[in-house]
Formats: sequence, C-alpha cells, structure tokens
Amino acid sequence: MAKARVLLVEGNDDKHAVLALITYHQFPDEVFEIIVNDGIDPLLKNLPTRLKEGGREVLGILVDADTDLQARWQSLHGILTQAGYSLPQIPASGGTILREADKPNIGIWLMPDNQLPGMLEDFAARLISPADPLWARAQSAVDEIPEAERRFPVERTAKAKLHTWLAWQAEPGKPIGLAITTKYLDPNANQAQQFINWLQALFVNS
Repeated sequence: MAKARVLLVEGNDDKHAVLALITYHQFPDEVFEIIVNDGIDPLLKNLPTRLKEGGREVLGILVDADTDLQARWQSLHGILTQAGYSLPQIPASGGTILREADKPNIGIWLMPDNQLPGMLEDFAARLISPADPLWARAQSAVDEIPEAERRFPVERTAKAKLHTWLAWQAEPGKPIGLAITTKYLDPNANQAQQFINWLQALFVNS
C-alpha cells in the first residue's frame, strides 16, 4: 500500500528546504512523505504510476519552472489530463490544487512562484531581506564576472548568486535547508508563507 500523502520533489535540496520550512511552521509530524527523484525527467516519467498507486489520497508535485514555465506546466498538464484531471491553462499564483471525485487530490507548485521562470534558488533568494547589503554585493560580484571567465551556464546564474551570498554568512556555505533553519533565509518571508499556505491547504486541510 502506497503512502497516503506524498510530495514529489526533484532533488535533496528541495526536500531539505521543505523540511526546514514545515518544521519551523510546526506542521503535524509526518503529515506527508517526501519522495526525492533524480531530476525532472524521472519525476515526470513515474508520475502516471504514482497516480495509480493504491491508497493514495494526496499527491503534491514540486518542480522548478526552469527557463520556460509554460512548457513545464504543459508537460504536467498533459500527464494529468490523461489521468482524468481538469487543469487551468496557467498555474494558480498561490499554487494549484486539483480535486476530482474518486481520485487523489493533486497539488502543483512551480518554483519559484508559479508565475516566473526559475528554480529553488530563485525562491530562496526571496527569503533574503531586501535591505541586506551583502545580497546586493553578491549579485554584483557574479554579474561582474566577464562572460569568458564564467564557469557556469547562464541558466544557473541564480544558483551562483545565492551560493555566493551563503558563502559570506557567519557559518559559510550552508545548503538552503540549513540556511532556513539558522534563519539566514527568513522562513517568515512572504514567499515562504505563500508556499506554506499551499502545503497547508493541500496536506493538512484537505
């Protein structure tokens, strides 16, 4: 029998960020299980099977929008439509929740905010105080690297900026989950609260 309430994520960084947030916001113990996939492709490939597993009540899907939010949405839209769900043409800004009779409830969150391209690091950057002078310096430091000297692809610029900033904290180099736990990243920031509200609606109140 499958776990009744499951959140699918792409990788371990996503898992530990979620765990840090739900711990801080005092979710009930073991309200859902987090299943880590080895990236987006395995997650999408296995999604039809996950939907059919016996005993499933709620299935959350947390993925990066990456460079094309609409393309990511359409990939999920196609799989879930085939499974009998009715989806809007665009994701809901506060996270999408689908309810169909005799089927598991489905939740979808596209990092960072269901509206813009990006990834977990873009979400995490919104948990930094806008007044933090080191955040402005970290962004400038990365932007000022000559293109010929950059060792990361342009789509990983947000990752480079966030981890530069994390390297300048009192305990340098913490991963995102621990940075939330230590409150280098603010678990009460508006973006964090929106995400928590989605998780609450999907797993606790449904």
